[in-house]
Amino acid sequence: MSDRSEHQKMYDYVVIGGGTAGSVIASRLTENPEVTVAVIEGGPSDVDREDVLTLRRWMGLLGGELDYDYPTTAQPRGNSHIRHSRARVLGGCSSHNTLIAFKPLPSDWDEWEAAGAKGWGAVPMEAYYARLRNNIVPVDEKDRNAVARDFVDAAQTALGVPRVEGFNAKPFTEGVGFFDLAYHPEDNKRSSASVAYLHPFLDRPNLHLWLETWAFRLDVDGTRARGVHVRTKDGEETLVRARHEVLLCAGAVDSPRLLLHSGIGPRADLEKFGIPVVHDLPGVGENLLDHPESVIVWETDGPIPENSAMDSDAGLFVRRDPEQPGPDLMFHFYQVPFTDNPERLGYRRPAHGVSMTPNIPKPRSRGRLYLTSPDPSVKPALDFRYFTDEDDYDARTLVDGIRIAREIARTEPLANWLKREVCPGPGIRSDEELSEYARKVAHTVYHPAGTCRMGDGSDELAVVDPELRIRGLDGIRVADASVFPTMTAVNPMIGVLMVGEKCADLVEGAA
Repeated sequence: MSDRSEHQKMYDYVVIGGGTAGSVIASRLTENPEVTVAVIEGGPSDVDREDVLTLRRWMGLLGGELDYDYPTTAQPRGNSHIRHSRARVLGGCSSHNTLIAFKPLPSDWDEWEAAGAKGWGAVPMEAYYARLRNNIVPVDEKDRNAVARDFVDAAQTALGVPRVEGFNAKPFTEGVGFFDLAYHPEDNKRSSASVAYLHPFLDRPNLHLWLETWAFRLDVDGTRARGVHVRTKDGEETLVRARHEVLLCAGAVDSPRLLLHSGIGPRADLEKFGIPVVHDLPGVGENLLDHPESVIVWETDGPIPENSAMDSDAGLFVRRDPEQPGPDLMFHFYQVPFTDNPERLGYRRPAHGVSMTPNIPKPRSRGRLYLTSPDPSVKPALDFRYFTDEDDYDARTLVDGIRIAREIARTEPLANWLKREVCPGPGIRSDEELSEYARKVAHTVYHPAGTCRMGDGSDELAVVDPELRIRGLDGIRVADASVFPTMTAVNPMIGVLMVGEKCADLVEGAA
């Protein structure tokens, strides 16, 4: 690996963002020793960072020095206090999250193809999962906490859903079990994008990492992207140029943010701040997606066992509507009392407890990301418009989730652990009361997506085409969760890794 100290400023490819997709792309492209790649990463390396590499320490990263920590705009029907963690470290959010590893369901990919992402259907995408370098395994037996085991048994008994061992083994519509994780169970270390795709190859002379380097504006000549203007940690500003392509992999918040500050986006929004319009592209920042969730907390009858991979090792999928191709309600089971948001309503955190967090696999609300200042250092506004879908589907899904969670909690063997329901409490029973509670304490699963969505020429708000090229520009592609046309029903990290793998193929095919 070479670093920026060599002051080489021209590379074959410039990857903006050393996160989940960017790590994959940089690794794959530098397999050819004749190809030079610069990775522009705003954060430091994760090498030898035990606080990052140890999976169970993930909660300690939230809101810390390695978190961009984006606020949410006022949400009239939701929780306006939600903070969206975005990682500022090599490996991106795969260095920051729980590493729950779900291959997108066939119905997810087919939905993308139906939305205009030709070539992204389930059959062609399957091969990319097999190529992943990450160590993806079910939660190890030694990490299977007794209360989580009893949650799995109780959910199976209460709901009649199948027990799943290895969710990625075959497609599913319902099921309960321990998750697959991208980790090394022998020492609880991450198998993040950076660990799997960059760490083994840091000695490649054609791989150049520009760490703690902030990309603030693309360099566009006419209709062709030529590079990116960056500021290093020393305050030096320079232009990093690409002979062939710029690959934008900064995530669903910072990819559209960089485009907007580069004059690529809705004309009226850019002109409002005096940003010269380089390319009028209305869809940049639109279609903001997320997996919102609520929470139910129980106090346990004393402490629970300490063993765990990351304190949320098991989960449940339910398909309430048999007409749906996949699950329409999901739960994470936390072996901790997750009361951050309920405490704002006056609830108190119990000394010992567990939580279920129902979330919406296919949310119907759509939001928007937009600038509030022409200054690139000012964070953009994230207006998710939670629970604003016309039919109130999203809020009703969480009400159903609380009722299902209570049914599981009444069922042995889980019931034997539980002393009392803390939040929302047994007195909250009507649909109206449950909806108000669920929305006020709503949280995020940290899955923003969709803000540079992929589509065909019939979609006026599509930002990239099925080759991931920005429509109307040459020499630049986007590859991260921002290109998702719709939200995957499952946690999206593996989908982002697969986007990275496919992007590398597309780039190599165009070379």
